[in-house]
Amino acid sequence: MTVLVTGGAGYIGSHTVALLRQRGRDVVIYDSLELGRPEATLGAPLVVGDIADAELVKATVAEHGVDAVIHFAAYKAAGESMEQPGRYFANNVAKTNTFLDAAREVGVPRIVFSSSCSVYGTPTCLPVDETHPLAPESPYAESKRMVEDMLRWYSVAHDLRSVSLRYFNAAGAAASGLIGEDWTVTLNLVPLVMKAALGRVPQLTVFGTDYPTRDGTGVRDYVHVDDLADAHVRALEYLEAGGETTAVNLGTGVGSTVREVLDCAREVSGVDIPSLDAPRRPGDPAEVYGDNRRAHELLGWRADRNLSTIMASAWQWHSTHPDGYDAAT
Repeated sequence: MTVLVTGGAGYIGSHTVALLRQRGRDVVIYDSLELGRPEATLGAPLVVGDIADAELVKATVAEHGVDAVIHFAAYKAAGESMEQPGRYFANNVAKTNTFLDAAREVGVPRIVFSSSCSVYGTPTCLPVDETHPLAPESPYAESKRMVEDMLRWYSVAHDLRSVSLRYFNAAGAAASGLIGEDWTVTLNLVPLVMKAALGRVPQLTVFGTDYPTRDGTGVRDYVHVDDLADAHVRALEYLEAGGETTAVNLGTGVGSTVREVLDCAREVSGVDIPSLDAPRRPGDPAEVYGDNRRAHELLGWRADRNLSTIMASAWQWHSTHPDGYDAAT
């Protein structure tokens, strides 16, 4: 049977597709290519379409014998969602609702959902575990929480079982060097550091140097994208073995400061990356890192790759793909 991967031409989706194929799984990608890139599919079957096109979704499931879905397709910029909340609710929630109805009508019994640690909001305790109250602080985060709720009720009403994976900061690139993060559509720290290393921006701006952390800068939990891909495959296997609907954190259990990320990037690149200290940004918490015990207990998953591996793989990718997929050097 076949796994349908929505958003499979995007960053984490493409790495998950590559791992599924490596493990002998039949895969079909479903992507609008609004933000995804066909080059990232590495030749996997691709259906270009909107997840709200119910008839195309049903036809794709029937044609390819789909019996499981990994659902990545969504907008993901929290800042943009504050400016355009309707766009995020329409795309991430309403379209997902249409997609789920279409998929279940043609018999898809299980789904792995790309959620986010942002559903927790600013942590009240660390490390953040799955019992932490959900308190989204952006329409993006709220949209993830709403889909999680939707999936929980679909499990009750329709026996559509699911795992919502709440991952922390995805980073790095495939060990093969063939796919990675397109920095033209992201504001994540690691690609911003790489832009500064490669001279695409004058320096890295460090927002906040007076936090109550070990060096004054913010702490975040960075997870290698290949480790995240592995977790999605494991979540699928958990459902195939009869696992019940649930939500699971994907973090390393430790955090790295902005300065530690910057220093690591200097080490792996050999570039003295310039930086500029700036005031804190409103709403940025001092520390966020995840408790990963449930992922280990339920899925047998732990992040195998550390910050050095993340930064080395990011440098390999960005230094050879300074314009993303548009031009490799």
